[in-house]
Amino acid sequence: MTAEVEADGEAGQEARPGYGEGRGALLAAAVRVVGRGGLRKLTYRAVAAEAGVTHGLVAHHFGSRDTLLEEALRWCVTRSIETSSLVPASGRLEDFAATLAEFIAADPDVQAFQYELKLEASRRPELRHHVDLLYDAYRDAVREALACFDVSQEMTEIVFAALDGLVFHQVTSGAPDRTEESIDALRRLLAAHRAQASPQATGVH
Repeated sequence: MTAEVEADGEAGQEARPGYGEGRGALLAAAVRVVGRGGLRKLTYRAVAAEAGVTHGLVAHHFGSRDTLLEEALRWCVTRSIETSSLVPASGRLEDFAATLAEFIAADPDVQAFQYELKLEASRRPELRHHVDLLYDAYRDAVREALACFDVSQEMTEIVFAALDGLVFHQVTSGAPDRTEESIDALRRLLAAHRAQASPQATGVH
């Protein structure tokens, strides 16, 4: 056994994820590796080092790099949709996407991972299916969030594109204040759109 493997094994003993947490911890580690270094950095050894386990454990859980990549993307999308809070608890349009900037700032690697995959899919056709699933999931989330506000399908697509652009801009520039200002402008646009579609509407509630 080499010194490198021994050191890797010791790290795994010290920081090994708890029972029932191992797979999720490895997926989170894969997302961080790609978010910080791009897809070219995604290896069993890099993920293992990030998670504090042996690289053999990563291979045991996923079997192939492509499986690891696919499951990491699925984990990312599920986490993003569950925690981004596009749907306002208040039921008011003024609160739509109120926590988006804060959510992005809390874990930018999750979003960076997805953009890395989107870019790589333009070079590797076999990844396009994963990107299509990614966009379908986010479109459904935006559609659900806007359903109670009588927003047309055409406007929903515009909102989706705007949100996607805002997330990308914040991930690459680190400017949450600008995201919040743009979200405010987007809400005003949605309110005007709804008022035009329903002349009897008197407000944005």
